[in-house]
Amino acid sequence: MYSEKVIDHFSNPRNMGEIENPSGVGTVGNAKCGDIMRMYLDIDDDGIIQDVKFKTFGCGAAVATSSMATELVKGKSIYEALKVTNKAVAEALDGLPPIKVHCSLLAEEAIHAALWDYATKNNIQIEGLERPVSDIEEKIEDEDY
Repeated sequence: MYSEKVIDHFSNPRNMGEIENPSGVGTVGNAKCGDIMRMYLDIDDDGIIQDVKFKTFGCGAAVATSSMATELVKGKSIYEALKVTNKAVAEALDGLPPIKVHCSLLAEEAIHAALWDYATKNNIQIEGLERPVSDIEEKIEDEDY
């Protein structure tokens, strides 16, 4: 059963679309279920995320976690965004069914992938940011998320 917040973010997604000339773009997927999430960041000179958009191909939970993740990072610093975990996304949505928790991991990895792209383009290192995976199945197998 989905929470009212999940249904709301699926039915009325926030920040859907793309950013022209983004500071960073990250794309991650889940080969097992077929979900694909792309996140676009517009980061200013002070390292603040001024705008964030997403495009997601997947189930309702994938769309909802994408939408919530954008809400959680918008207006935040790079380092604040880096701290947005899959658990934080799921909690902000008042939980996800166990079979859909991987969708929140997809959102976390999309943020990291976009930050990685930003860091690479600007030849900077973001402390605590690790190279993102392209398929979250790698993370699911390695960690207890």
